[in-house]
Amino acid sequence: MNEEESQQEQRWLLLIHQLPTKPAYFRVKIWRRLQGIGAVAMKSTVYALPANAETQEDFEWLLKEIVEGGGEAMVCEARLIDGLSDAQVRALFDTARDEDYEAIAKEGRALADSLAASDTPEKRAEVRTQLGRLRKRLAEITAIDFFCANGREPVEGLLSGLEAQVAEEKAMTETSIRAPANARGDLKGRIWVTRKGVHVDRVACAWLIRHFIDPEAVIRFVPGKGYVLKDGELHFDMFDGEFTHEGDRCSFEVLLARSGLADPALQAIAEIIHDIDLKDGKFGREEASGIAHLIAGICLANAEDEQRVAQSAAVFDNLYHYFRTKRG
Repeated sequence: MNEEESQQEQRWLLLIHQLPTKPAYFRVKIWRRLQGIGAVAMKSTVYALPANAETQEDFEWLLKEIVEGGGEAMVCEARLIDGLSDAQVRALFDTARDEDYEAIAKEGRALADSLAASDTPEKRAEVRTQLGRLRKRLAEITAIDFFCANGREPVEGLLSGLEAQVAEEKAMTETSIRAPANARGDLKGRIWVTRKGVHVDRVACAWLIRHFIDPEAVIRFVPGKGYVLKDGELHFDMFDGEFTHEGDRCSFEVLLARSGLADPALQAIAEIIHDIDLKDGKFGREEASGIAHLIAGICLANAEDEQRVAQSAAVFDNLYHYFRTKRG
């Protein structure tokens, strides 16, 4: 079954419920339960989860709790026919998870700032404790990240970089970012793999690969969950990939550094991609907002990943030409 068929046959579980007006804490309790299992609201009293055995069990336990609390509830399996599409519902899940990931990233950046202000053994111990808490929260979120939202890779890289820093490892230096395959010759003739549903960091990486590393590169787009890594493949912007977020660097920055491309024009593009992808304003690139809207428009207009990469290439080609010819 291909991806298109899988999406067309997407099944959803719907929890339709009505809660008693009192006590108020019961309504809050049920809302928190729904957040905890990763359900999203279709209507005020209708919540959805992708249909599988685990999500069905989650809803069944919640239904039991609602009924025991004096409310009414039912769980049904549905296939969307009209109104919201499967893609729109998946986008609701991705948006919810990206908000969760951004909350963790915000705390992680605050920890990084506090460590930079006072890098003492005591501060490292404190940051290490807080990192443990954030790691636990990240694991909870990834467990309900049913469609692999884009926010996971940046926050994973941020926490990994902080963990290396408090362990007094030099993982954030340019030396550590250069992996064994640091020559472009070693990167040619390879199969490159990334997650489906590409956006700014991944389309930029694909452009960099095909225009500066290997014009004949084969790039494959695979599901983010359940994909088994194969020997000989190179993975970018994927969890545990060779070229993915490291510390406060986005995947494009990591790929650029490891490929040994010392080009000021590419570095300028890397700074723009960083500011768009990580949303931390590190470089303060004035071009970031406009490029972000351009790429978002391309992604909205093109459902297929290859189309997104092809359409975005013109944007990056023009950016590269601009920075190559810019004076002063």
